[in-house]
Amino acid sequence: MGSNQSYRHHICCTFCCIPILFWLLDNYETAEGVSLPRSTLYCHYLLHCQEQKLEPVNAASFGKLIRSVFMGLRTRRLGTRGNSKYHYYGLRIKASSSLLRLMEDQQHLAMRQQPFSQKQRYTVTLFDLSVLVLSLLVSCSGLSDISAQVQQYQQFLDASRALPEFPDIDLQAKPLPEGIELEHIKSFQLLYREHCEAILDVMVNLQFTLVETLWKTFWRFSENQAGDAATLAVHDESEKRLPKSCLVLLCKHEPVLRWSRDCDNTLYQGLVEILIPDVLRPIPSALTQAIRNFAKSLESWLTNAMMNIPEEMVRVKVTCANAFAQTLRRYTSLNHLAQAARAVLQNTAQINQMLSDLNRVDFANVQEQASWVCRCEDRVVQRLEQDFKLTLQQQNSLEQWAAWLDGVVSQVLKPYQASSAFPKAAKLFLLRWSFYSSMVIRDLTLRSAASFGSFHLIRLLYDEYMYYLIEHRVAQAKGETPIAVMGEVCHNV
Repeated sequence: MGSNQSYRHHICCTFCCIPILFWLLDNYETAEGVSLPRSTLYCHYLLHCQEQKLEPVNAASFGKLIRSVFMGLRTRRLGTRGNSKYHYYGLRIKASSSLLRLMEDQQHLAMRQQPFSQKQRYTVTLFDLSVLVLSLLVSCSGLSDISAQVQQYQQFLDASRALPEFPDIDLQAKPLPEGIELEHIKSFQLLYREHCEAILDVMVNLQFTLVETLWKTFWRFSENQAGDAATLAVHDESEKRLPKSCLVLLCKHEPVLRWSRDCDNTLYQGLVEILIPDVLRPIPSALTQAIRNFAKSLESWLTNAMMNIPEEMVRVKVTCANAFAQTLRRYTSLNHLAQAARAVLQNTAQINQMLSDLNRVDFANVQEQASWVCRCEDRVVQRLEQDFKLTLQQQNSLEQWAAWLDGVVSQVLKPYQASSAFPKAAKLFLLRWSFYSSMVIRDLTLRSAASFGSFHLIRLLYDEYMYYLIEHRVAQAKGETPIAVMGEVCHNV
């Protein structure tokens, strides 16, 4: 943040608390696409004051100080009203700061705030206790440096996304299971919401392995956990709010199962958009691999955590988790293809060779053979052929190609908008596109085209991106999330 040096003198003359201003400039910096919880920042400030034996100002005054130092800073509220966190958007901890080693959670904040304000009351929720458990696990498992990785990779995430509100469980006038009261339904909703928020919190911080711990905590995993006071405290708190016997009964109740599925689809869709906000934007290989390893572990973690939970709920949860895992694997593969294809599309010599080879393809023969299977209209195929060659000739960027593919989907599916036949028409187009492109590749192969490798790569990317586009269009037409659409596929397999 080079601009900080230029107005540092001005700041020091304006405010009397010069040490704090220099501390802020030494430990924080502005950056695009990142966010930092407001409470975390104030927590760091209180710790600094405690270490330096300074008298801290209140949170409101400190907020004014922050905005004076980092001008134009925006504040966003993430989460629900009951469990929301305000974030400074566009601010992060410097990589050189020792603050990276501090645990950034609400429990830490509450414990540190108390010496300065004995009158302030803090209600410990299950979410806070869960965070405390995670903090202890991080300390004991050697993962304390995870914050450094967050700072390194957070620019590739969309950490500004909040978890949408969950609706109330629709009981549909069905009788409650014996032994279950409305209060139990409400408790389950609150616990589930806090559980989902905790998952979102650790995922934003790339602490993937802690998701298994959160699942075990919520589903009251019964394996021997003696000696871990924090874990026992979480289980005791959970038992007070919703006994496990009631939890088991609710896991067999159809309205609860349906609600849990919808909530999971919402959560997982949000997590996909946080981890991979743009499937075409380059992602570091280390982050990609971490996401893929996480996806591979999801089902085993979940089934292990739900060992003593009714099969009905396990089936619902695993279906949603599998759709989530499959989406992460597909999107990371698509991203990998996109970066490989980007290099091809930026190479003028390769583009010219592709054009030369493509002009030798007998498209009339390809269309004649493909039409027997696909029944594609000649004028549509001819237009796509001409547009493809023109776009290739213009040496467009990957993003421009993506826009062209999106336009193709819009044009072809326009007659089916607002029609119940839209999903079927979209899937049929995807099959036709794939078959036709395979026929073109076959012709290039038989002609021993010099650019066959480039075409093969481009074809893989475009087919995969078409799948991505169709998946989102179908989800939009059905009023569902793409994760929910993929969940239907996973359930039918």
